Amino acid sequence: MKVTKLLVLICLFSHPLLSQHSVESQIDRLHQYVGHWVSSIHSNTDSVAAFPHIKMNNISKMDKLSMQVEVLQYQKGEYNPLLTELIAYDSNSNQIIALGQNKDAIVFKGTGRFSNEKEWEMQDVDMLGNFYLHVKFDFQSFSNVLLEGFDESGKSLWKTRYIKSNPKDKKIGIQLVSVHQDMLKDPVGTLQELGRMGYSYIETFVYNDGTFYGMSPTKFRKVVEAQEMQFLGSMTFHDLPTSDSWESSMKWWSKCIDDHLAAGVEYLTTSNNQLKSVKTKAELQRYCDYYNTIGKLCKEKGITFAFHNHADEFGMIEGSLIYDYLLENTDPEYVHFQADIYWMDIGGVKAVDYFQKYPKRFISWHIKDYKELGISGEINWMELFHHPDFDVPKYMVTEVEDYSYPPLYSVQLAWEYLYYQILD
Repeated sequence: MKVTKLLVLICLFSHPLLSQHSVESQIDRLHQYVGHWVSSIHSNTDSVAAFPHIKMNNISKMDKLSMQVEVLQYQKGEYNPLLTELIAYDSNSNQIIALGQNKDAIVFKGTGRFSNEKEWEMQDVDMLGNFYLHVKFDFQSFSNVLLEGFDESGKSLWKTRYIKSNPKDKKIGIQLVSVHQDMLKDPVGTLQELGRMGYSYIETFVYNDGTFYGMSPTKFRKVVEAQEMQFLGSMTFHDLPTSDSWESSMKWWSKCIDDHLAAGVEYLTTSNNQLKSVKTKAELQRYCDYYNTIGKLCKEKGITFAFHNHADEFGMIEGSLIYDYLLENTDPEYVHFQADIYWMDIGGVKAVDYFQKYPKRFISWHIKDYKELGISGEINWMELFHHPDFDVPKYMVTEVEDYSYPPLYSVQLAWEYLYYQILD
């Protein structure tokens, strides 16, 4: 087995995403309801009409402690207000409290809580203390919730299924290693979740024998595009060949590039897990020559090639920082770079310095933190995204390395952090 493939397997089986996480607190469970939602055609299906009967926008407030809910109904060619509501967690009672008003000017208040991660009930009364409505919420996934309303006797009055439909206008991508186990279990369902969450495109790392998650390039592309996303980037791994295997290695890269072009991919990246064994600049130059050759082949075929860093690149060889040597000794026409911000921070360097010094070399970056994005406080994301002296790389790819919640919940938090707190 090649060293690179072995490392990938080791990383996967030791990766934090393999551990089980849950959504424990009432606050975090309530936060599942944040986002843009639309009603499905019928409560028994998740299919959505071109003009959904109901649109709902739930905006998080007070650091996830509450949310503002606005519900609109489609009537006579336009959306009109149906309901407004403030829903909040009350620490004194450990309950969820709601105060709302419908289009008939009736104000109601409700109390309730989650009995588990997925089931939530609210009991509503009007301002005279009379029964108003009992509502059950069933979160069948992080992007699919079934609501059912009951009268005072417990008779069902209505059912509405809401499907998350977050906007994609800010072009946020995701590296699928963040949800790798979900992808292995259910690639189509996981991609559906990511598309509904608001991700615009994906980056993979699983290319193997001409397939992606067991699907051909064209089939995988269709699955991704069916979720209104694009398959734009892919991390690929192939060790530095010996002189005897150079020709076969180039044939591998040629097929790899063709497969990715068929899948609609715009850029390929690779990384290097063998740098600890490199002791001289002459050895390092062999990698530069290898990357130049791959990059030239990529450009000739119409795709972009980039090098992805981890932390080893910020070690020294013969008085030079490895990453600096790679930047200076690869051809800018053929070799670009993908900055992994987390690993740069681990390596003790500042991404800002590299973006300023090499403004045209970075085409992509991994937006990754020590925990869920923005939680650690270790990385100044506002400085990186809004620095006056450089433009950020074109392809913005979120990645979650460590988790406090289920991976799909964590990557939703990453999208929300970028969309609402960082990006214009």
